Amino acid sequence: MPTTSARLLKLLSLLQTHREWSGAELAGRLDVTPRTVRRDVERLRDLGYPVHATRGAAGYRLGAGSSLPPLLLDDDEAVAVAVGLRTAAGGSVAGIEETSLRALAKLERVLPARLRYRLDTLNAATVRAGAPPGPAVEPGTLMAIADACRRRESLRIDYRSPRGDTVRTVEPHRLVSFGRHWYLVAWDPGRDGWRTFRVDRLTPRTPPGPRFVPRPPPDGDVAAYLARTLSSRAWPVRATFALHVPAAEAAGRVWPGMGAVEAVDDRTCRLHVGAETAADLVWMITSVGVGFTVVDGPPELADALRVQARRCLDAVG
Repeated sequence: MPTTSARLLKLLSLLQTHREWSGAELAGRLDVTPRTVRRDVERLRDLGYPVHATRGAAGYRLGAGSSLPPLLLDDDEAVAVAVGLRTAAGGSVAGIEETSLRALAKLERVLPARLRYRLDTLNAATVRAGAPPGPAVEPGTLMAIADACRRRESLRIDYRSPRGDTVRTVEPHRLVSFGRHWYLVAWDPGRDGWRTFRVDRLTPRTPPGPRFVPRPPPDGDVAAYLARTLSSRAWPVRATFALHVPAAEAAGRVWPGMGAVEAVDDRTCRLHVGAETAADLVWMITSVGVGFTVVDGPPELADALRVQARRCLDAVG
């Protein structure tokens, strides 16, 4: 029979699988009597683990408590948490970097040598590339918006935009982490339409406003709506292309932030993109790697496509 401490760890591991266990099932897994299971459950409760008894049956489940008890992680879970904390330390949520590093330091101190070796190997072989993080966002701001989304309560926000500062009352729908920024997608009653707001430019006012009846998400998909919105504004040159493949295939070829894919039928779709120059648009559309037709775009787009076509023909003689 295993020692009491080993048995408690195994019992805790079983309870953390997020299912209900009968006393007989636990006794069978631990190779002890139901009476021993009841004593071990009481020991876990004394240690701060909220083990609840199932009404009407001799069963147990692990619930949420008023304080955070120690967690039991297997090897893969421990490495995954460490990687996640290291990633969060370089993220765009203000104030979370130091907290993540503190938590990571605590975890690394208790990692066994085999797991510390796996983590060190992964860190040594990994290089963070790409654009630097965007403007930092306060965790309290994210939590206030997320809570209003969950409770379906209106938000009054101070919003700073390139066109000036405004006070808006919106019905928040979802927070979206997109590229280097956080965005709030919300219904704006004052403008009778969906709007997107950069979270680093807004400050929620308290208390929140009245509750509202949620609307269906724009375009049926908040992420797709945001991609289309961002690709169709703020760029000096914009275009729409018909792609000769289904939308599902095109979506796998278009990287996040490049543009918005719009389904047309079972065989074709449209791609809405924006860029600084017509030559940039040509580079973007040809990088998708499928047949296409120009639906709408500036006059210089045709010239830029011809230049690219001649360059490609010259390359093969």
